[in-house]
Amino acid sequence: MSRMSQPDPELTHRLSRRGMLGVAAGATAAALLGAAATPAAAAASNASAAASTASAAGRGRPVLPPGRLGIQLYSLRDKVSTLGFAPVFAELEKYGYDEVEFAGYTQGSAGPITLARLRRLARDHGLNPIGSHVGYYSDDPNAYTFAQNLTKVLDDAQALGLKHIGTASGPFRYGSTVDAWKRAAEEFNTYGAAAKARGMKFYQHNHSEEFSFATDNPKVRLYDVLLAETDPELVFLEMDIFWAYSGQFRFSKRPDGSPAPFEPLDYVLKQPHRYPLFHVKDGVSDPADTYGYRMTDVGDGDIDYQRFISAVTRLRGERLAHHWQAEHDQPAESFTFARRSSAYLRSLREKC
Repeated sequence: MSRMSQPDPELTHRLSRRGMLGVAAGATAAALLGAAATPAAAAASNASAAASTASAAGRGRPVLPPGRLGIQLYSLRDKVSTLGFAPVFAELEKYGYDEVEFAGYTQGSAGPITLARLRRLARDHGLNPIGSHVGYYSDDPNAYTFAQNLTKVLDDAQALGLKHIGTASGPFRYGSTVDAWKRAAEEFNTYGAAAKARGMKFYQHNHSEEFSFATDNPKVRLYDVLLAETDPELVFLEMDIFWAYSGQFRFSKRPDGSPAPFEPLDYVLKQPHRYPLFHVKDGVSDPADTYGYRMTDVGDGDIDYQRFISAVTRLRGERLAHHWQAEHDQPAESFTFARRSSAYLRSLREKC
C-alpha cells in the first residue's frame, strides 16, 4: 500500500497558477539549464516551461527522487510541543514523507523522550532521521552548541543515527570581515573533522545575510569566503533555497551600487557534492518586502522547484545524492503545510 495520501484537491489549481506566474526567482537559471540565447528562443522556452508547469502532475519521471522527501521539524514545532513526536510522525507517514530533520529533541508539554525512543519512533513510521540543527556558539559555556559542547552534540547525533549534523547559525561569530569568516571557517573545519571521524557530515544552513559583502572588502561576498576557506571534504552546505533567492534580491549590488549578480543554483551546479541537503521553502516575490519575498507554502510561491530540483538531480551521479526538506518558518497551520507541500513536490514531473 502506498504511503502517499490522496492528491490535494487544490493541487491542480496551484499548478495552473504557477504555470501562469512563471519564475520570479533566478533570472539566469534558464541559461544555466541550457536555454537558448536568442529572444525568440527564450520566449518560446518560457512559454514551454509555463505549459510544462501547468501540466506537471501529468506524465514524466518524478522530479523528486524516491526516498528523498523530508521535512524540517521546526515547521511543526507547535505540534511536537503539544502532541509529541509520535502523533507528528504518524501524520508525516500519511503524507508520504521519507525523512525528518530535527530542530531539537524535546517535546515541551508532551513530556520527556529518550533519544533511543525517538529513533525507534521515526523508524516505526518509515522516517529516516537525516540531520539536525544545533547552535554554532554561545557565551554560556554549558550551552548545547558546537563550540561549547561538540562531543555531546556528536554523541546525540550518533545515538539518533544521523548522517548529517549542522548549524543554522551564520558564521558571524567574529564579525563580517574576511578574516573573521576565515576564523569561523577554521572552526567549521574542526567540527567537520570530528563529525567525519564518526561517519557523519557537518553542514551549515544559510540565511540571506551569508550572501552579503565583507565590511573590510566590499568586493568580496562572504559566502564565497566560507566556500573557499572550508575543506570541501569536511564542511558541507544545506542551501535554504528561499533565503538564497532572498540573498540574490538583497545583495546583487555591492555597497557602492555596482552590479554583483549571482544565481543560487549556480553554486550547487559547480560543487554539487557540497550540498547534500536542501531546504525547500517557497515565497511570493514582493520587491516592497525587505527580503524580496513573502514566505508561503511550497507550491504557492514563485520559486520554480521543478526547474531547481531537476537541474541538480539530472547531474551525472547526483539523483540520489541529495535530500530535500520542506520548510516554512511560520505556517498558518503546520499539518496543512506539511500535507500540501508533500503533495505538490511529489506531483512535479520532468519534461517529456
